[in-house]
Amino acid sequence: MGSNTVHLVAVDATAGGRPTPMSDWKTSLRLVELIDAEGALSERGTKKLAKAVAEASELAQQLGCEEVIAFATSAVRSATNSEAVIEHVVSKSGVRLEILSGEDEARLTFLAARRWYGWSAGRICNLDIGGGSLEISSGTDEHPDAAFSLDLGAGRLTHTWFDTDPPERKKINLLRDYIDAELAEPARALRAYGQPRVAAATSKTFRTLARLTGAAPSSAGPFVTRRLTAPGLRQLIAFISRMTAADRAELEGVSQDRSHQIVAGALVAEASMRALELEELDICPWALREGVILRRIDKGIEVERDS
Repeated sequence: MGSNTVHLVAVDATAGGRPTPMSDWKTSLRLVELIDAEGALSERGTKKLAKAVAEASELAQQLGCEEVIAFATSAVRSATNSEAVIEHVVSKSGVRLEILSGEDEARLTFLAARRWYGWSAGRICNLDIGGGSLEISSGTDEHPDAAFSLDLGAGRLTHTWFDTDPPERKKINLLRDYIDAELAEPARALRAYGQPRVAAATSKTFRTLARLTGAAPSSAGPFVTRRLTAPGLRQLIAFISRMTAADRAELEGVSQDRSHQIVAGALVAEASMRALELEELDICPWALREGVILRRIDKGIEVERDS
């Protein structure tokens, strides 16, 4: 249950195997835009979430899933009424959501990147922009040396900062300053560990930005090298920030659901790369979902060894 979508991935998970999706279903809710002025998820948002979770649970049963791992991220995590939301979802769907902490979200995403690139990658710095939050981490092992989660998600910032389409230049500049200020301390802490051998980026936002700057489409498969460069990103921001959401939705690789928030996502990506002194990012196809699955597989192995 992300801040943009509810996503069900059915996986035939085995020890030592790749967490390859056997079935994939999602629906757009944009929960982060349904949080009210007091910070609570609205009644409408809570009902939409419960309905989507019930649909996903029913589909999981139809697919014959032996186990369901249901987890929620930034939008539910940051809601002031998160406990009430979880109880409502349980009452309507029978599914109890596990709320991942921001640090856990960063650590699990880092685990996915580490497994994708392997030990030969050395130090990895990973960035992930979701609808509600930004996760950044760095490390040489499977557990990062440092992991941070900041409320700098593309959907959250769009909802709270932009009230015109396209956004006003003044608002863009103010948002840039805000992002820079929020990133200052975490970036300083990560830079202290030294430059990474691999600077990686996960999430739909980064994949979209890379596609808009010339990377291969998703139809080319996960093993094609895709990169996002700082100069290319700066040029892209100058271009898309003057467009309406409807016009951005016409660009190849930009979905209708995310066209309104890609400018804020691009600003976060550019500021993060600048703060971390990164000129280029490799786009990693694995992210949080794969990290959760990999952790579950690892726990299964530990139980087998203990028994």
